Amino acid sequence: MPVIGIWAVIAATLGPIQNVLGWTISAALWPGYDPIAKTISDLAADDSPVKWVQTGFFLFGSSLTLIAAWSGKALGYPARITLFLAGLASFGFTIFATPTQTSYSDAHRLFASIAFLLFSIWPLLAIHRSKDYHWSLRPVGAISATLVMGLTTLWFLMTWLEPGQPMVGLSERVIAVMQVLWLSFVIWAQYLHQRKKKPASGFSLEGEELYG
Repeated sequence: MPVIGIWAVIAATLGPIQNVLGWTISAALWPGYDPIAKTISDLAADDSPVKWVQTGFFLFGSSLTLIAAWSGKALGYPARITLFLAGLASFGFTIFATPTQTSYSDAHRLFASIAFLLFSIWPLLAIHRSKDYHWSLRPVGAISATLVMGLTTLWFLMTWLEPGQPMVGLSERVIAVMQVLWLSFVIWAQYLHQRKKKPASGFSLEGEELYG
């Protein structure tokens, strides 16, 4: 049985911390910035005084996503490929930053929309029916997570793509935290679940057979 590798666990541990810490530090360094009305992307815009602070956190978070996709073997290939593409899309919206606080980049919006959508649907592609997997990877948990995150993503995208929305920053932070926490929870939950199953399954944490 494929397992969750230790690098995925490390990425899952750091992911939520760097996610919240990034835009919290960046916002604190920018007097007058309104996190309710302004997006996280505004912190990394070309005219932002904290551009390179938030950009650094974006790049770090994107790298952690790729590590989780590579090392989280228990998620299965469809989900891992989806997460890998989400990580690449995250690099995309970081590279194609918003030009100014009053304008937007089509490339940035495209990559960001792709990233949010992929981070919402990967649980649906990670479904397993065996009890060797944690409930979060079985149908009820995975489908429920996809529905909740999918609806929240649509809420954010509708507010983001409509000019003048006063709560776009809040909606983005809600879905951003939700997505990173769910991925981290699933990785940690399956990691602990597989440790309990290890004597019966005959597999090490690296996925190598211990006995015949």
